[in-house]
Amino acid sequence: MESVFGEPPPDGLANSGNRSCMAQDAHHNSNVILGSTNDKFAAQELSSISHHLGENTPGLTHVGSTGKAQMVDVSPKETSSRTAIASCKVVLGKKVFDLVLANQMAKGDVLTVAKIAGINGAKHTSTLIPLCHNITLAHVRVDLRLDPEDFSVEIEGEAASTGKTGVEMEAMTAVSIAGLTVYDMCKAASKDIQVTDIRLERKTGGKTGYWCREE
Repeated sequence: MESVFGEPPPDGLANSGNRSCMAQDAHHNSNVILGSTNDKFAAQELSSISHHLGENTPGLTHVGSTGKAQMVDVSPKETSSRTAIASCKVVLGKKVFDLVLANQMAKGDVLTVAKIAGINGAKHTSTLIPLCHNITLAHVRVDLRLDPEDFSVEIEGEAASTGKTGVEMEAMTAVSIAGLTVYDMCKAASKDIQVTDIRLERKTGGKTGYWCREE
């Protein structure tokens, strides 16, 4: 056998290989132990924070008991009519504002394209936001208005559904995508355009019922 495969490796080389394998195993085991320790530490920290805040304080429903991300199980919830309204502002500047007002942008009708994009964005919310539920929308509205006082586009979006989870993210996604579309349609004329103040204005339905932003 030695004439075919050569001399057996020296004891030192064999021991070196064994030590290498043992070191790799030890490193793997330490990572497993470290991961388990981190999970336990995260769970303890989460429990401590929840105890400190109190039972009546709303928690982060997308965070599990070990601190890892999770999708919320909405099956126990009651079905109800749900609506949400969100808003957004795109600050254009006077030069771009005048071009949009006169419908002179090279890409075409800015407000109409942004409106369609916002409606389409609302329908794809669960694809864009990973832990959102894929829900059936009954209605989506996106309105854009030019404001000459600060040379901006005011955007308002509304989403409605009958189901077990809210439509706040759909409304906010609608105005976000509409705002980004305005930027895309106008960016050749200016890079100073700002998409700002994306926020929820009002919602109805669900466990928390009616909510409205206080000015």
